[in-house]
Amino acid sequence: MLVRKGNESLLTGHPYLHEVLIFDKKDKARSLRQLIRGVRRRRYSIVINAQRFFSSGLIAVLSGARQIIGYDKNPLAFGYSRKVKHQVGDGTHEVARNQRLIAHLTDTKWVRPRLYPGQGAYAKVPQGESYVTISPTSVWFTKQWPGDKWAALIRLLPAQDRIYLLGGPGDRAACEAIRKAAGRGGVYTKAGELSLLDSAAWMASAKMNYANDSAPIHLASAMNAPMTAVFCSTVPAFGFTPLSEQARVVEYAGELPCRPCGLHGHQACPEGHFRCAEIDPAKVR
Repeated sequence: MLVRKGNESLLTGHPYLHEVLIFDKKDKARSLRQLIRGVRRRRYSIVINAQRFFSSGLIAVLSGARQIIGYDKNPLAFGYSRKVKHQVGDGTHEVARNQRLIAHLTDTKWVRPRLYPGQGAYAKVPQGESYVTISPTSVWFTKQWPGDKWAALIRLLPAQDRIYLLGGPGDRAACEAIRKAAGRGGVYTKAGELSLLDSAAWMASAKMNYANDSAPIHLASAMNAPMTAVFCSTVPAFGFTPLSEQARVVEYAGELPCRPCGLHGHQACPEGHFRCAEIDPAKVR
């Protein structure tokens, strides 16, 4: 499995992987050269590219593999031996789209993603208490429900439940601001203290998990953990909704001509009003 640097910890101890290859985007040219050489040395029979970016297409077509499989939208798809149509917006989930890449090798049976936290991750999980997790941040501003909304949600949650705010080191300040604004006890900031697999283990044992349309909902899906996902500028039809048996999506109730404004969100609302984030915390609860 090839992943971007920073995500490799998700696959620590994975029982079905022999090796994890790492792509360092901060040193892109050097990392690409090393990866291409390394992949060619391994002489894979099949290379499957689940991305549509030039860099991943370059690794695939120069891999030397006997069979190269990927999406037709990759700029280097002309070098693939098998191309699969990629379409966003028709309600097909990204997992189903990815599974089409290997349907001819396996079957068309739906399979939920899975992660495998080790004993060390589960040892950090709170024992004997009712708790929820909230992952309130996102890389993209227009995917991120505002902090005052998260604080309002926290005030609506049962007083007996402990609340843990999850995220990376860069999310700690935002989580602390939400914790203070909530104005109630039993709220703890864990952002920057847990690895991705640790966070997945915490989600698995939580009463409920809350997050934006961002990576944490997919961690929950891979643990079949309960999830409430808040969608602001993006829409469920893109295919990135939670897959847990107990999962729901809450989004802006009205119609906005500007929504969705893009597949991945923006650093600021293109219209300047960010009305798609006007979601009642009581409905999220």
